[in-house]
Amino acid sequence: MSTGAVKAIKLLNLAGAYWRGSEQNKMLQRIYGTCFLKKADLDEHLFKLEEAKRRDHRKLGQELQLFTFVDEAPGFPLFYPKGIVLRNNLETFWRELHAKAGYEEIRTPLIMNRSLWERSGHWDHYQENMYFTEIDEEPFAIKPMNCPGGILLYNSQLHSYRDLPLRWSELGLVHRHELSGALHGLMRVRAFTQDDAHIFMLPEQINEEVKGVIKLIDSVYKTFGFTYHVELSTRPEDSMGSDELWEKATDALRDALTELGMDYIVNEGDGAFYGPKIDFHLQDCLDRTWQCGTIQLDFQMPEKFDMCYIGEDGDKHRPVMVHRTVFGSIERFIGILTEHFAGAFPTWLAPVQARVLPITDKFNDYAYEVASKLEAAGVRVEVDSRNEKIGYKIRESQMQKVPYMLVVGEKEATSGTVGLRKRGEGDLGAVDVDQFVADIAAEIKERK
Repeated sequence: MSTGAVKAIKLLNLAGAYWRGSEQNKMLQRIYGTCFLKKADLDEHLFKLEEAKRRDHRKLGQELQLFTFVDEAPGFPLFYPKGIVLRNNLETFWRELHAKAGYEEIRTPLIMNRSLWERSGHWDHYQENMYFTEIDEEPFAIKPMNCPGGILLYNSQLHSYRDLPLRWSELGLVHRHELSGALHGLMRVRAFTQDDAHIFMLPEQINEEVKGVIKLIDSVYKTFGFTYHVELSTRPEDSMGSDELWEKATDALRDALTELGMDYIVNEGDGAFYGPKIDFHLQDCLDRTWQCGTIQLDFQMPEKFDMCYIGEDGDKHRPVMVHRTVFGSIERFIGILTEHFAGAFPTWLAPVQARVLPITDKFNDYAYEVASKLEAAGVRVEVDSRNEKIGYKIRESQMQKVPYMLVVGEKEATSGTVGLRKRGEGDLGAVDVDQFVADIAAEIKERK
């Protein structure tokens, strides 16, 4: 782009910097700025920068009492009770979907012997990102990935071709060493929970299983209103296995995408060290993209671990394996959702779904009666019975981004109604209590 074509320039900030990065040299002034061909494009960019600051999940996590970070545990987030409510709802949603899709949930150890990681290839290809310990003078590693544990479980018993495909899901806590400068809230941490799953299948089942995972991921992202794009990542330089198996695996992923009519771009050399993958990059409300879901097709691990099944002919055969995630990381996905919704989560996800606000303590009994009906319908509700003015209670509920506020006073107590205020819409007037309970329960159930 020619600098002569630039029509809109904005200086953003200043910072000091030593010449050539050495503190022995003179301090220089570094000026940061941005430029665009059109003022409208600059205005849009500046708006998104300000929105990103307003939506910063680290700030909102603390303000809404969801999660926090402390110096004593860098890269290891702490969750408040409301954050656990949010997290548990995501996990319940995840479990329901996977049960319907034929998955069975498993759990594998957090720490396993070094020999396992040598066999899997992680020792050679991923060692710098792992944490280690020693047990009974034997070297052990804290798992950075769940797959070797799932393979050990598979190999613990003999399987027939009739058993396959086996779809095993796992909410597995993993630890990966990240440089301190790379840490960023929930987006880049050192300990996180992968919503993992491993599918063990016959070679002829690859196509349908991969397409099934794609459809599952698509349904999850649509629930949250996300659009996304897809990348097919091919063999990296640091990898294992023959060219023939890599080509076979890559073709299988490509065929599944083509048959579903999905657009994708090829990301050369960015596959996992054991196989090619399909990555899903979702787009948030500020047009930022986040790589979350992935499908990795693996012919290598079954070879390394001598995995087998008994075929129809009575002989041993090698299964094929798929590694896949939908959220990618529960923690990171919560960070993405927090920024995407600016903390104003959909009602079904919100830690507090309704708050009853009595005008004075004279109406506390009626407020708790309303709350009781909501609780009986499975609604997460609070009563703000503090001796504060109603305007203050409303403003604080708005700051906490509660979806529904129910104001109750003498008129409401007499008529069996509530003064309904909806987040983002304001005062909606008097509503029958039983009708509101039915409406919010339906909204939660449908995960609108």
